[in-house]
Amino acid sequence: MGSQQKKVTSFFSSALRVKSLNSSSNSTTSGDGLIRRLGVFDLILLGVGASIGAGIFVVTGTVAHDAGPGVTISFVLAGASCVLNALCYAELASRFPAVVGGAYLYAYTAFNEITAFLVFMQLMLDYHIGAASIARSLASYVVSIFELIPALKGNIPAWIGHGGQEFFGGTLSINVLAPILLALLTVILCRGVKESSAVNSFMTATKVVIVIFVIIVGAFKVDLDNWSPFAPNGFKEILTGATVVFFAYVGFDAVANSAEESKRPQRDLPIGIVGSLLICIALYIGVCLVITGMVPYNLLGEDAPLVEAFTSKGLKYVSILISIGAVAGLTTTLLVGLYVQSRLYLGLGRDGLLPSIFAKVHPNRHTPIHSQIWVGIVAAVLGGLFNVHVLSHILSVGSLAYSDPPGFSCPGVPIVPSVCIFFNIFLFAQLHYEAWIRFVILSVVSVGIYAFYGQYHANPSSDETIIYHMVPDEDAR
Repeated sequence: MGSQQKKVTSFFSSALRVKSLNSSSNSTTSGDGLIRRLGVFDLILLGVGASIGAGIFVVTGTVAHDAGPGVTISFVLAGASCVLNALCYAELASRFPAVVGGAYLYAYTAFNEITAFLVFMQLMLDYHIGAASIARSLASYVVSIFELIPALKGNIPAWIGHGGQEFFGGTLSINVLAPILLALLTVILCRGVKESSAVNSFMTATKVVIVIFVIIVGAFKVDLDNWSPFAPNGFKEILTGATVVFFAYVGFDAVANSAEESKRPQRDLPIGIVGSLLICIALYIGVCLVITGMVPYNLLGEDAPLVEAFTSKGLKYVSILISIGAVAGLTTTLLVGLYVQSRLYLGLGRDGLLPSIFAKVHPNRHTPIHSQIWVGIVAAVLGGLFNVHVLSHILSVGSLAYSDPPGFSCPGVPIVPSVCIFFNIFLFAQLHYEAWIRFVILSVVSVGIYAFYGQYHANPSSDETIIYHMVPDEDAR
């Protein structure tokens, strides 16, 4: 009995530990560190790249089918909630500018070790399944573009990438192209942050230009009568829509996870977080106004509403641009998602909550290569074996005292954080019961992993040192 009591006491003693961090510095565990290469423009594009995928061309119309033109308010409400979250994130990111971890790190510092590990596990499930789902969708779009070539139309097998070859009543769905695309992006990420940032910046700029073009062209086809009634099914559908579209904004978390690779983290991280979110809000609202103004909300299709809207107006060429924009959007969302996962694993590896192999950084590439390869393998297995419908059933919950002054302070404390908490609780309350079942099951599994491994290997107060590398021409500045 005494032995059992001692184990329980030891468990709670470990679980309630907090991580104390020093103020910003250029060094924090041993070995070769990451490289500070990302400027404020790169960080903004990182956030936009993570947030705006093909969903901007699909989810807007899907939610509008129920909320009507009031879908615009749904995006405004969700955006307002995310702005409040982003302001808190911005202050936290500027407090801990020299350490990776994002939400996991903030929970470890503000609450305790077990809470931080639970946050990590929820995030990882969402990121792994999200990456697999996006890879499947990207494979489908790539095949659709190839099928524009007459010789290939209808001749590409389903198992290559268009849906997948199903087995066991659809439980398994073999897709070859999704793992190949994941492997290519993993190689880019392993080469270094310079290469991955360049790819993300190019693809993000491409999709933003396409979205702006779509908004401008569509604005000339808007019929104001289609905006009446504005909320045909009442305000409740608008609120329900806000819970659905909330997840379209959560890419700003990616910026917080790039702390160790930002050139001037205390200044640039808050700008990147808030700036990317404001750009996303503006683009989403623009698309909502256009799509509900072009076609009556009750006539919008669910699979490709924006494409159908432009086709109905005789603007078929725009649908080709939308497909290109969807490929660019999915590519950046997938690229940034894989990037963020590897940095989270890096943080857990350093803290001892996961095996130390995840903490290894390549001495020349300055990337957490083992973590990066691991997240690529997990996503490739899931994306190669399961379709989007199966994967999406698992995905839902999870994507949400100091002495040194921070680089950025959240305004309106404690009002803004309090309102933020209220919004988050309200949105969580709207989730389907399946999401909560998943949350409870994963929490139990997480506690088990922590009890048998994490509590014995965690080292929240490591005093080893990591050297952060600056880009050569930055050192003199």
